Amino acid sequence: MKWNSLLYDSKHDFVAEYGKGLLEFVPENKGQTILDLGCGTGKLTAKLVALCNKVIGVDSSQSMIGRAKEQFADIEFFVCDALALPFENEFDVVFSNAVFHWIDDHDLLLKNIHKVLKPQGILVCEFGAHGNILTIENAFSSACRESGYNYRPKFNFPTAGNFGELLEKNGFTLDLIYDFDRPTPLKDGENGLSDWMKQFFSSELEVMPEVVENTVVKKVEELTRETLWNGTEWVADYRRLRAIAHI
Repeated sequence: MKWNSLLYDSKHDFVAEYGKGLLEFVPENKGQTILDLGCGTGKLTAKLVALCNKVIGVDSSQSMIGRAKEQFADIEFFVCDALALPFENEFDVVFSNAVFHWIDDHDLLLKNIHKVLKPQGILVCEFGAHGNILTIENAFSSACRESGYNYRPKFNFPTAGNFGELLEKNGFTLDLIYDFDRPTPLKDGENGLSDWMKQFFSSELEVMPEVVENTVVKKVEELTRETLWNGTEWVADYRRLRAIAHI
């Protein structure tokens, strides 16, 4: 998956905007340290500064980390794999917004998070829940198939029950876990869904000739218009899973 950090900030800033609601679950403690896991371009990392003594942002995308460093030069940012975190017993809080659904192995992920937390450390996370973008993904799969391409679902959208069981298996005590619908308006009017696909399905679209890519995008718009177009903007069928847990 190649991330376009400028497109992400300009067209998909709703990710960080909605993530601000997750900040209320982070304790305000000037003595604590926080890891922002999957920090993207650093917008929420900058908000976490006010809640702690030290915050570090990590992301697997060099483009995202480069953009974060440009915008927030006073914060530490590193390119880092969430399944191989180079820390141990270092953080009071691990914060993560809109990241876990990109990671296949949630069991290994939670093992890594447990490892980097101090005793009584807290995980505060939100990501795609079971059924997230189901309308879009089904339409994209169908459109790809019609054009001779095979789309393999790449997201990991668990139920609250399944993710809760994994948390407990890995030594966490659940404080709160639930999933919910969050219909999400996309920017740029008629181009909103196209912009969204060019970011989040970029790895699938970039292997297609331009004429095929355009055909697939138009087909997805056609298949989803009745459900997701409200007359002035596209509204993506987002569902989110929010979990707060401690060790």
